[in-house]
Amino acid sequence: MNRWPCLAIAGLMLWPPALAGGAAVGMIEIEGAIGPATAEYVERAIKEADRQNHECLIVRLDTPGGLLDSTKRIVQSFYSSPRPVVVYVGPAGSTATSAGCFITLAADVAAMAPGTSIGAAHPVSVGGGGGGSGEAKPDEVMKEKVENYAASYIEAIAQKRQRNVEWAGEAVRKSASITADKALELKVVELIATDLPDLLRQLDGREASGRKLATASAEVTAIPMNARERVFQVIWRPEVMFFLMLIAIYGIIGELSNPGAIFPGVVGVVAFVLALYMGAVLPVNVAGLALILLALGLFVADVFAPTHGVLTVGGILAFLLGGFMLFDQAESGLRLSWSVLLPSALCTAAFFAFVVGAGLKAQLLPVRVGAQTMMGQTAAAISRIDATGGTVFVEGEIWNATSDAPVDAGDPVEITGRDGLNLKVKRKLQEV
Repeated sequence: MNRWPCLAIAGLMLWPPALAGGAAVGMIEIEGAIGPATAEYVERAIKEADRQNHECLIVRLDTPGGLLDSTKRIVQSFYSSPRPVVVYVGPAGSTATSAGCFITLAADVAAMAPGTSIGAAHPVSVGGGGGGSGEAKPDEVMKEKVENYAASYIEAIAQKRQRNVEWAGEAVRKSASITADKALELKVVELIATDLPDLLRQLDGREASGRKLATASAEVTAIPMNARERVFQVIWRPEVMFFLMLIAIYGIIGELSNPGAIFPGVVGVVAFVLALYMGAVLPVNVAGLALILLALGLFVADVFAPTHGVLTVGGILAFLLGGFMLFDQAESGLRLSWSVLLPSALCTAAFFAFVVGAGLKAQLLPVRVGAQTMMGQTAAAISRIDATGGTVFVEGEIWNATSDAPVDAGDPVEITGRDGLNLKVKRKLQEV
């Protein structure tokens, strides 16, 4: 009989925390651009909320947009979530722009704080723009395809969640953007909540994904990013890719300027490979990337064929313009600011002015070591020197020498040339 209290205590210890201590909800915060790390974070948080038996997972959102592939991963994770997902655009002043609009519409419950906005989900094209009248150019055709795909995708999301399908299409095709009050009026979202406690009160009793939520007195459990997700959230940024390109350029040019140093070359190549890999993930403008590579080519050319800095100046201009174009899509939330570009261009200019300038000065200096330093020197003939041969003593060594005009032993000679290990000399005329 004494075993039943022990079993009861053990059962309470094994009981899910959410049920033992009352209802709980999980919450994550997404701020900034949507990228691969964000998608991984959301997927892990959904699994954690289910493991902890949370009533729902609240996603507090404030984003200017992001990558479409990462957005699709997040939407799919919402669809497959065993727990209801609530997206809350807040606090006041936050936005759910571009990718954020897709994510908000895909939630089981969509809520916004007063003073927030949603929309402007037009896809950002990658690459240079076409234009002109007449037949559509290939890039314009691709732009239209991407736009139609994005519009149909967001309309399918809105239809699945029983939200305003017509407005969802306009958010893509016309970059429509609305405030929280208008979003509630147009049935784009279900709730307007001033803060998190207000959101929990309004969610209480609401049905979502076949569950009746009990959130009025629920405890909010934050699910923070882990170390891996934080690192990748920092890495997958335009600034990091841009700095990797800088490191690649400095390293490669440093190795070419100082052959055998090894370390600069290894660092430069690794940074270049990482930059190319990131370029396959981030929405890189092809023209901007081409200008960056052109700048690298001009820098390398100026090292091997000095042009008094002309190629370096051209490379800096190409680098600055390419950096400006590399991430020029404002709607994606992934772009480079002038506060990053200008200092980088100035540092690059100073670096190459020093490297190329030092190389030019070194090439203009007279030879100080080696056999070439003996040219023009005066030496003493050890033995008779003529066209068939002879010997001279110069710089502590005895050299074989030849002379068109015979020179007697002991006479001074001037070294005029070298043929392998034989010196060419002529009689040194004595000054009176």
